[in-house]
Amino acid sequence: MKKPLKSLLIASTVAALLSAPAVSTANSNVESLTRDPGNWATALGDYAGTRYSKLDQITNKNVKNLQPAWSFSTGVLRGHEGGPLVINDIIYIHTPFPNTVYALDQATQSVIWEYTPTMDADVTIPVMCCDTVNRGLAYGDGKIFLQQSDTVLTALDARTGKRIWSVQNGDPKLGMTNTQAPLVVKDMVITGISGGEFGVRGFLVAYDIRTGRMRWKGYSMGPDGDTLIDPRNTTTWENGRVTPVGRDSSTKTWEGDQWKIGGGTTWGWFSYDSDLNLVYYGSGNPSTWNPVQRPGDNKWSMSLWARDADTGEVKWVYQMTPHDEWDFDGINETVLVDQKIKGKMRKLIVHFDRNGFGYTLDRVTGELLVAEKFDASVNWASHVDMHTGRPQVVSKYSTEQNGEDENTVGVCPAALGSKNQQPVSFSPQTGYFYISGNHLCMEYEPFEVSYTAGQPYVGATLTMMPAGADAITGRADGSTNLGQFTAWDATTGKIIWSNKETFSVWSGSVATAGGIVFYGTLEGYLKAVDAKTGKELYKFKTPSGIIGNVNTWSYKGKQYVGVLSGIGGWAGIGIAAGLDSGDADSDTEGLGAVGAYRSLSSFTKLGGTFTVFALPGR
Repeated sequence: MKKPLKSLLIASTVAALLSAPAVSTANSNVESLTRDPGNWATALGDYAGTRYSKLDQITNKNVKNLQPAWSFSTGVLRGHEGGPLVINDIIYIHTPFPNTVYALDQATQSVIWEYTPTMDADVTIPVMCCDTVNRGLAYGDGKIFLQQSDTVLTALDARTGKRIWSVQNGDPKLGMTNTQAPLVVKDMVITGISGGEFGVRGFLVAYDIRTGRMRWKGYSMGPDGDTLIDPRNTTTWENGRVTPVGRDSSTKTWEGDQWKIGGGTTWGWFSYDSDLNLVYYGSGNPSTWNPVQRPGDNKWSMSLWARDADTGEVKWVYQMTPHDEWDFDGINETVLVDQKIKGKMRKLIVHFDRNGFGYTLDRVTGELLVAEKFDASVNWASHVDMHTGRPQVVSKYSTEQNGEDENTVGVCPAALGSKNQQPVSFSPQTGYFYISGNHLCMEYEPFEVSYTAGQPYVGATLTMMPAGADAITGRADGSTNLGQFTAWDATTGKIIWSNKETFSVWSGSVATAGGIVFYGTLEGYLKAVDAKTGKELYKFKTPSGIIGNVNTWSYKGKQYVGVLSGIGGWAGIGIAAGLDSGDADSDTEGLGAVGAYRSLSSFTKLGGTFTVFALPGR
């Protein structure tokens, strides 16, 4: 196969370099920081993405006494996704556009430094799908890495906030933006790209953490040399076994050159196994949303990937939703755990997809082990065929009817999925995963759309509504809840318990050794539930709706819990972007979310706040 060429797309904007210790220790330094539960050193808590903390000062017995300790206003409206990094004595938080970064002193709760990049709002904001969010920062080699909305990746001195270098990762004039949290791996920082609704071709890319020089770049679709796929050595799951993907595995599933504007963007989360030296992530929806216009499986959109960290070469890839007809974006986080399954200890990768199926695979080989529904309302497919690895689509819920653009009614889940980007947590105490979920169905009507660089390339009109029925039993339950919080066994594919929530749970959760799981709600509640039973033990209403991820850490022997509140994101886009006119004509605004979440404005309003909680005394 063609090796990644270091001469390709060399970083376009490299500023003064930092004189620093040898960067070979950057990866081990981050791993060391994550092993100390007093820190929260990566966006997902550790390289495995478990979002689990060994802290046990706050327990299922005393969490009822939790109180706000202090808070900090970010000064920014719009949706606050992601969460704080905690590195020793300093907390780093971020905002949506304009992507301000604050370094806060834990001793005084005062600002040590702040950094706001210079960006062109008139160019960047119009091409940001589903709000102007940012999912977090990365730390490594004494630097804070900020992935700006305008695609610029910036390295800041973690002590002073001084900009060390910046590199242009894409072109907003072509619809490219960035919303994901980067990840430091070895002497590189890994990032992706947003913009699938603008025909952007997705990729994962690694930059040198000292210089910003590109090390490798692998696309989601295109020729083998672009995707860094080796036809003989890159494998996938099909016909009941792990098998080589073969030559041109991507391009032969697209009509003509459609892959050049094919989507498959990479705006979610990244995990890393240092023993295997593999980076794991998911790729997003194909462009356009109109499936009639792009015949074929559209590989490798909607896929899980394992790439060699040093070269970007693909070890294995598995497509969850071939020829996606519903915008079941595949970018959700991948969690790495070692568990016994079918009587054998396995190195697993667990992924809860927008399409409503929870997947468990062997992370070494890509072997498919479990694929089951984690929301009973899911009806677009009856099941996943474990031999072929393909979902079995129920014809009445296909949005491509007789090769025509027709309105398909009652598809579950809706396009924002049974779960969206909000990351799960895993507790080794219970062996369960905790899923912040949605519970919606939709009407989906494709229409023909032409591609113009930098312009929306969607091609579908959506409306969304509560699921309200159990597709497995066929009995309508009359429920109006738009969300749920669920405990799941990834070794069996079974729901352990599930709590209904009025609105979608758009907040990432955190599980702790205290036997509790924290998450936030769109109304603004921070909640704590018992990890074994799901019993609600605590709730506190923060100043705005929570779409941020709850994190926990300790300082001077005291455990803290912190979360960014600030309504927005796809579910809150009606409030964040002022799209709700109050009449039925606005139901389809926000790619279908406005109508479903219209009543949310009665519960919360805009405003970014970082709120920190602790037990009294101590």
